[in-house]
Amino acid sequence: MAFDFKKEFKKFYRPSQNPEIIEIPKINFIAVRGKGNPNEKGGEYQKAVEMLYGVAYTLKMSYKTEYQIKDFFEYVIPPLEGLWWQENEKSENYLLNKELFNWISLIRVPDFVKRNDVQWAINRATEKKKKDFSKVEFFSYAEGFCVQCMHIGSYDNEPKTIQKMNDFLQKNGYNLDLAGKRYHHEIYLSDPRKTDTNKLKTIIRQPIKKQKSF
Repeated sequence: MAFDFKKEFKKFYRPSQNPEIIEIPKINFIAVRGKGNPNEKGGEYQKAVEMLYGVAYTLKMSYKTEYQIKDFFEYVIPPLEGLWWQENEKSENYLLNKELFNWISLIRVPDFVKRNDVQWAINRATEKKKKDFSKVEFFSYAEGFCVQCMHIGSYDNEPKTIQKMNDFLQKNGYNLDLAGKRYHHEIYLSDPRKTDTNKLKTIIRQPIKKQKSF
């Protein structure tokens, strides 16, 4: 049976609807960086997602090619993820235009996938699909201490869940730490093309730090 990250690492992929503190280790991904409204049809974000899945499936099926990745085992492609931020904003401002979003779109890869394997997959996908996959990169992210919570429903209603997370932090002696290379993080467990908006499952994860008074 193929290895499934969601089942093997439930604490990372199956949080409850109650906020919790969690420490996230360094994880490897394939990634595409961009800017702009994720809802724009045929826009930069949607193209980035297509590129990611093209390379992700190429890596997943590599064992059927002449290219053999060391220590490879069959696995289920993990869910799409995204890091989001806004220039010069240390706290989240959901009133800003979505065109101003910066993002890094991500798909996790197993630890046996190395940088050179990703480059092979980029070249292979480019050759097979006759499209440009050069924006895909190998990306490692050590997230550290975070608050996370399952959000169920429309993406536009996320601020309500985030406010619940913020209230939880204040009661437990933490502050958000959206500075430097620490970002608002979302993990998309549902396909919005196939799931009712009210049933969409999204993990929301925020970097945190201890309040000085605690």
